[in-house]
Amino acid sequence: MTPRKRHTDDTPQRWTRFRVGMLAIVLILIGVYFGFTKDIPFTHGYQLHAVFESSNHLRAGSPVRIAGVNVGKVTSVERYRSTNLTDVTMEIDEAGLPIHRDATLKIRPRIFLEGNFFVDLRPGSPSAPEVPAGGMIGPTQTATPVQFDQLLTALQSDQRADLQTLLQQFGKALDTKPTAEQELTLDADVRGKTGAQGLNGSYTYGPDALRGAALVNSALLGTEPHDLSRMIAGIARLTTTLRPRERQLQELIVNFNTTAGAFASQSSALTQAVGLLGPTLTTANAAFKSLDASLPPTRGFARDFTPAVLETPATVKLAFPWIAQTRALLRPDELGGLLDQLQPATADLAQLEGASLTFLPQLDKANRCFSNTIIPAGNIGVQDGANSTRRSDGSIVENYKEFWYTMVGLAGESANFDGNGSAIRTGLGGGSWLANFGKAASGSSAVGNADWQPLGTSPLYPSKAPPYELRAPCYRQQLPNVNGPQAGPGSATPSKQVPTPRALPDPRVLTPTTSTPPAAVASTGYTP
Repeated sequence: MTPRKRHTDDTPQRWTRFRVGMLAIVLILIGVYFGFTKDIPFTHGYQLHAVFESSNHLRAGSPVRIAGVNVGKVTSVERYRSTNLTDVTMEIDEAGLPIHRDATLKIRPRIFLEGNFFVDLRPGSPSAPEVPAGGMIGPTQTATPVQFDQLLTALQSDQRADLQTLLQQFGKALDTKPTAEQELTLDADVRGKTGAQGLNGSYTYGPDALRGAALVNSALLGTEPHDLSRMIAGIARLTTTLRPRERQLQELIVNFNTTAGAFASQSSALTQAVGLLGPTLTTANAAFKSLDASLPPTRGFARDFTPAVLETPATVKLAFPWIAQTRALLRPDELGGLLDQLQPATADLAQLEGASLTFLPQLDKANRCFSNTIIPAGNIGVQDGANSTRRSDGSIVENYKEFWYTMVGLAGESANFDGNGSAIRTGLGGGSWLANFGKAASGSSAVGNADWQPLGTSPLYPSKAPPYELRAPCYRQQLPNVNGPQAGPGSATPSKQVPTPRALPDPRVLTPTTSTPPAAVASTGYTP
């Protein structure tokens, strides 16, 4: 045998097959580890903390999913400080980033074969700021599933009794025939039958309904290959777009519910509107035919109007000088300044217009007072027999003209006819006939002496003032009766003792005596 050659320090040492195999196994294990874990050992990626009301058996290693795709895992489940809340720490991969401030997390149960729970993460809207690594999502943005024991806790004895009553009444409804009053509102096919019999009879309509459902399902398959897959892909894109807009979808559903309720409250009106759609469409069809017939003349008009449109640029160009003059006219030193000066007057006119809403009704009442009361009262002619004021044709003059005749007479009486100046001279008459004119405004009787026996009073002096309603407007007042009944002539005899005017006592303290003629007293309309 040839002796084995010993290695010296100068000879290079060769790798054995065992060492090479062990190194290859280690490298393969490292590559497999990195391929499955996709993480560098002893390092941490993006971590996120979320506070839940309860962990619901969530444990470390539970997956974190976005739209059903795993994007991370739960690393720890701990108590949040000194509260009853749970702090769940998660490690999110790059595929699940970024996560925004309005992100929401829910703990959901996995399928039966998977077991346990997972965290359903919705990263939020892109417009919201991002959550930094190690950030926290508060309990207002997290939710936990309802457990079966919570459901049993909600169904207490009262609720269970109500559920039993519901099932009993539902069974009774299925096994009870309708009354005579109820049958009046039922269809002829279900009269005299129980609820269960009516439901069984509804299955006879099943083939037609299923046939229609089959047609709908066939239509959903599409007419070309991959129509259904494209529709599902479109629905997936739609749901992905709508996912961060959950609040807007809720508002849409609430508003749609409100709209549907409004339509339901107007069901009778909608029924009438639908019934009128047929005549409306018939009328619209005729209108469209007329519109179609009018289109050729419209096209002819458009062709004839084309030269005028072509002349429009030249017309606009010629209008530029006029526009320049108009702008100069509207400058502040022209009409613009005038408008500034008219602005206070415009404000005053606006106030006047507002005040006229109160003034015009009052003015209308005043005009109606003159038209209905004052002018008709002035146009009444006073019929005083031979003493009536008449025109040349014998007609009686209106009393308002007599008033002005009196003013003319007073003006004539006040002329200068002697050295005493403008004055009217009257004298107190005296005679043997004593006339009592009733009580004056001061409360005492008014009396006088007449040379002749009074002929009467025209018209008869009333015992009370004419009716005048203070609360009624002027134009509704009753016209005065200036031509009422006349008082008869006085029948008194001459007094045996006739005082002279100078010896006449003060009328304010004069009292009736036995020498007062009854006829003269009766002519006033008052009783002494």
